[in-house]
Amino acid sequence: MRLTTRSKFAVVAIVDLASRSVGSPVALSALSERYEISVSYLEVLFSGLRQAGLVISTRGPGGGYTLARGARDISVADIVLASEVGKPGGAGGPADAMSSSQGAMTAELWAAFNHSVMEYLASVSVAELVSQQAPVERMPVAAEKSSPAKRMKPRPQLPREGVPNSVFALGASRALE
Repeated sequence: MRLTTRSKFAVVAIVDLASRSVGSPVALSALSERYEISVSYLEVLFSGLRQAGLVISTRGPGGGYTLARGARDISVADIVLASEVGKPGGAGGPADAMSSSQGAMTAELWAAFNHSVMEYLASVSVAELVSQQAPVERMPVAAEKSSPAKRMKPRPQLPREGVPNSVFALGASRALE
């Protein structure tokens, strides 16, 4: 099993859904804008998440995606496995590019490593990730509003007297010398 950008985007998208889809679906176009991911890439990603039973789609105006289960019932491992199914090297493909003779010496090491990683990812729920993100998202907004630097007007920067303030003035002053 490999953790790829695809699985990372899937985790980000599911956490976003969990935090924003209270009462209404989240449109892929909104996710696309927030995370600068193309809508077509998100459509492919969400197709796999929907097939795995992690999200529900709603069509029509005001449509989008919501979680199919509670955030506490979805683990990061569920998301990673759903996003990597059917990809080469993913959950549905070969484990790695080594031949059996090349990987035989370290096969147990990598099997134990993969097991440990999946065990850890299975222990982390989407609800935990949402609770970790909530304070972080609120802090910059509050800091921006109360920051003294934001309230002060910037002082205009005027050129010092006798110093040319443009390339043209500099050229003219050099011509006079």
